[in-house]
Amino acid sequence: MAANQKFFEVIKPGIDLDFIGTQKYWIGTSITLLLVTFLMLPINAYVIKSRGHALNWGVDFRGGTEIVVDFSKPVDAGAIRAALEAKGFENPDVVKYGSAMERGSSNAFMIRLGAVSVMSPEQAKKVEVALARVGDAILKKFEFSEGGDKVYIRFDKAVDPTALAAALRVAGTNTTDKGVQQFGPPQDHTYEATLVGMESEVRAALDAKLGAGTVTSIPQVSSVGAKAGKELQLDGIRALLGAILLIVVYIAFRFDFRYGPGTIVALLHDALLTVGAFAITYKEFSLTTLAAILTIIGYSMSDTIVVFDRIRENASRYRDRAFDRVVNHAINETLSRTILTSATVFFVTLAMNIFGSGVIRDFAFAMNVGVIVGTYSSIFIASPILIWLNEKYVAAQKRQAARPARRPVRREEEEPVET
Repeated sequence: MAANQKFFEVIKPGIDLDFIGTQKYWIGTSITLLLVTFLMLPINAYVIKSRGHALNWGVDFRGGTEIVVDFSKPVDAGAIRAALEAKGFENPDVVKYGSAMERGSSNAFMIRLGAVSVMSPEQAKKVEVALARVGDAILKKFEFSEGGDKVYIRFDKAVDPTALAAALRVAGTNTTDKGVQQFGPPQDHTYEATLVGMESEVRAALDAKLGAGTVTSIPQVSSVGAKAGKELQLDGIRALLGAILLIVVYIAFRFDFRYGPGTIVALLHDALLTVGAFAITYKEFSLTTLAAILTIIGYSMSDTIVVFDRIRENASRYRDRAFDRVVNHAINETLSRTILTSATVFFVTLAMNIFGSGVIRDFAFAMNVGVIVGTYSSIFIASPILIWLNEKYVAAQKRQAARPARRPVRREEEEPVET
């Protein structure tokens, strides 16, 4: 290799862009985007009827059942929705399923149902009333299993399982081939009824309205109870707050108090704008998306600390310069590293977004947005806050200390008072 050969450089050394001089425009842009985010959440929940939720919660957070259905012919989403509503499934979400292309089919749909059991709460009440007395036995307890596919029924005396299964059918509830079996010790008079699964009921509902054999396969079924979904939401919030708290502790040890607030505001800015992107596009917000936001927080903190580290070095090196010029110089010095690192992550996740499917695509979309806002916030959010805090506290204290002290008047120097 020739000694004078030069490497390709995205950012030339010695570049001096005035980032700090234009900070008010970028901060105004951030405030506008945050306002749009906060407005879109209630708009999605209360204004746009086709959405109905602040975010398009996945089954992980909302609770319910997700079913992927492959059809043998092109089917309209409205026809699928009507078929399910006729069967008693309320407000089903029906969307085209992207991974259909992987299986060489274009007729796959993702169906989201609010229930985890084929028996709705209203139907459960009717069944409970119908089973109040079976023969001469009186009902004592009626409850679902956590998964919603089994019912446990307790009587005050023994009941013939066949008669109990017949009573369930009369009440409009179908059981599997297992039917009704005794559960626990015989003296408890408790019986377990295994209900027909959600998969079978959905297939039957679609075949009844769209034609027998229309459903070719149901490759995926997943369900989460409403209680578990709420717990996952709370756990997700705790994870975000815990991550930010640990970052606060780290910043407190790594830098002085001036550097901490800017980092925290930048992290919150990045997380909120990523959520805002999901509110606007109404892409599914799931546990995978939450994992992406936690990843973005870590990435943004790393990028901000690189800039702050250079600012701290330059602040001790260029004591004669104004602090805002020191900050601007540090941003320019780290600009090449910032752009190359961000571009590497962005283009990898962009490829995942283009060629991926399902939750992988949602994760990649969150990362695409997060890398952009994370890089942006390190320069235009965290650094201006650092300058403001330095001016408000450190620079003000230095000016106060530099003022000449007022010399006290000695007693003998006081003018005599005439009498």
